[in-house]
Amino acid sequence: MDADSQKNHLKAYGITYWTLNRQLKVKWLLNYRGGSFLLPDTEEIQRECKIRGVSFEVISNSKAENILQEINSPSKNMEAVVLEKAPKIAVYTPDGKQPWDDAVTMVLKYAEIPYETVYDEEVLNDGLLVFDWLHLHHEDFTGQYGKFYAQYRAASWYIEEKTTAESRARRFGFAKVSDEKLAVALKIRNYVVGGGFMFAMCSATDSFDIALSAEGVDICEPMFDGDGSDPGYQNKIDYNKTFAFTNFTLERSPLVYEFSSIDMTQKRRIPKTSDYFTLMEYSAKWDPIPTMLCQNHTVLVKGFMGQTTSFSREEIKSNVLVMGETKVNGEAKYIHGIKGKGFFTFYGGHDPEDYQHKVGDAKTELDLHPTSPGYRLILNNVLFPAAKKKKQKT
Repeated sequence: MDADSQKNHLKAYGITYWTLNRQLKVKWLLNYRGGSFLLPDTEEIQRECKIRGVSFEVISNSKAENILQEINSPSKNMEAVVLEKAPKIAVYTPDGKQPWDDAVTMVLKYAEIPYETVYDEEVLNDGLLVFDWLHLHHEDFTGQYGKFYAQYRAASWYIEEKTTAESRARRFGFAKVSDEKLAVALKIRNYVVGGGFMFAMCSATDSFDIALSAEGVDICEPMFDGDGSDPGYQNKIDYNKTFAFTNFTLERSPLVYEFSSIDMTQKRRIPKTSDYFTLMEYSAKWDPIPTMLCQNHTVLVKGFMGQTTSFSREEIKSNVLVMGETKVNGEAKYIHGIKGKGFFTFYGGHDPEDYQHKVGDAKTELDLHPTSPGYRLILNNVLFPAAKKKKQKT
């Protein structure tokens, strides 16, 4: 999985998932040649690699043992993690959304990793319990319809989505969309606390935490929910309820395309040509989880924007790991944390290979980006639940 040897990094994850799905175990060689995978040698796997255009090497048992011995050496920042079971994957997304509306569904399809879609009905009816991994589509959990009001309130798609959301909320017994979305967010919180793995990108990251923090507080203006917001609602926000963020200030104006001070989109002054973020280095033997999530063939990854592009370092909780940051202004791009028995990862931006994706833009063709480091980070998270659980060393 290094830069020089692998022609299609993204489909290599699909081969690994495909192998796990056949009840075969895989070793993920952390920090060895870009985070390579050690698979059993069968004609079926070789054939599948050739069909999908994935580069591979056949090695002897003795060479495999030598590699594992090298990895096991205390002097090497490497580790061999056993992947045991193909995780069952859910993508939280409404009906009618095209796969290219979301980077995760795009890369899952490209890598040929199976997934199921769920939305509010399945979540509210405890349908998440059968899944190992959940991705949140670019959702607004605050009930403010993505803060698209200023630019798109007269657009047919905005009016239709608002009407559909209001109808859905009433069908589930809620007076407001914000109340229904809060109930969904609380179910997702419980899923993670109970041991689930949750991954979110773009506006699903900060809007999820904002919804949790505003439980019991009306932060929506009349054009969103028909009545005024609570007076002084900023002082009623409870940061203890969030996963990742704290001490943020909400954006009150419905005419501003922003949820809060968490997002750095409007505060950053970085030209596209120098917009990169750096992946952190961790001890593979002592910190295998962040090491796993940062596996790549480069430590410098092209930046990309979104409604939520990146996160203010000052507003990230101290127990949350910043795994990727833009060093020129200290913003966090890629963060990870533990909640109860489960884990969450937040990844800022919309599409790792579309710098500034806008409504109506053409989809990204991943055939043109088979070695994308930015997309590899998504797939690291997809395989993360497959890892054999080890006892903590600390």
